[in-house]
Amino acid sequence: MRHRKAGRRLGRTSSHRDAMLRNMVTSLLDQERIVTTVAKAKEARRVAEQMITLGKKGDLHARRQALAYIRSKSIVAKLFDQLSSQYAERKGGYTRIIRTGSRMGDAAPMAILELVDYSESTGEASVEQTQ
Repeated sequence: MRHRKAGRRLGRTSSHRDAMLRNMVTSLLDQERIVTTVAKAKEARRVAEQMITLGKKGDLHARRQALAYIRSKSIVAKLFDQLSSQYAERKGGYTRIIRTGSRMGDAAPMAILELVDYSESTGEASVEQTQ
């Protein structure tokens, strides 16, 4: 029985899984958008939303907790300076998962994990101006 065992194993050892989630959350907070499988996106979303909540607290203890997980001072500074003020009025749901179909090699369901206020600077406006 697996009572009270939350989270997905993702076919990895616990140390590999922890390192992978740390890297994914760091990349998400840095680039604000990552492409991964649906299962990994759902697990990374849990941790990313906890980190943004720590950023909204803004005190020294929360900063040290975020540094213990993220381990990149520049990303933690971005989290506490930019992202915390960006999501100050929002009470949760800082990320979204957009399913994109299946991967070519193994047909794994793929998804885009992005922050809610992510805005992509596309080249469509420049194409319309030239025509």
